[in-house]
Amino acid sequence: MEQNKKEDIVNFEDEKEITDQNEKVDTQNPDEADNTEKQDVTVSAVNRDEDEDTTIYNVVVNHEEQYSIWPADRENAKGWRNAGKTGLKKECLAYIKEVWTDMRPLSLRKKMEEMEKRRPELEAEHAKRIEEEKKKPKDPRDNLVKFLSEGDHPVEAGLRPEKTVKIFKEAIDREYVHVKFTDTRGGTEFGVRLDTEASDLSSADFEKETGTVHVEGNLTLNYVKVRCIADIDLETLTGHGHLEIVEE
Repeated sequence: MEQNKKEDIVNFEDEKEITDQNEKVDTQNPDEADNTEKQDVTVSAVNRDEDEDTTIYNVVVNHEEQYSIWPADRENAKGWRNAGKTGLKKECLAYIKEVWTDMRPLSLRKKMEEMEKRRPELEAEHAKRIEEEKKKPKDPRDNLVKFLSEGDHPVEAGLRPEKTVKIFKEAIDREYVHVKFTDTRGGTEFGVRLDTEASDLSSADFEKETGTVHVEGNLTLNYVKVRCIADIDLETLTGHGHLEIVEE
């Protein structure tokens, strides 16, 4: 009897497991099932439409040699002409795939072909220009450090808002002056921190605005450390100056 009882328990557990599995199947998300069915229906409908489309088409082409298809029983759209192929949609599309191998518009192809024909000519012109540029004498002002380091150059005191001895004296007292070299392209103005030991004001009379001021100071020009040296006449606030490369 006990053995029969154990067998009944085992059978009951087997039946419960089967029931649970059936419930899981029955509780499948209905939306997922519907979506799957809809997808299958859509694909089938598309395939059926393709197969059942008995419309006769013309392959048409425009002035840029771009291809398309158009129902044969309808007047072609403006700018399109027959390309000489008529048939079912699949046949026309296969024909287009065969003949339309270059997707570039005709105008672009012609332009590129013309440029390719002129390539040797254009390359020769470019090489000629390069050679001509090499032969041209270089402007020494292209290298400011070298140019301003050779000989004396005309300078003037860079003063704002007015060009007066008083403002120049105030700049000297601040130990920071502006010196403008006027013979470069457009003029080149440097802000110079004065070296008070090397600068000399002994020949200058600021009250009478006469005499000469000798200024010196270091700065960096085009990544090169240089010393600006200038003598400026107080009557005109102009003078001469040059740069010296600072050896490290």
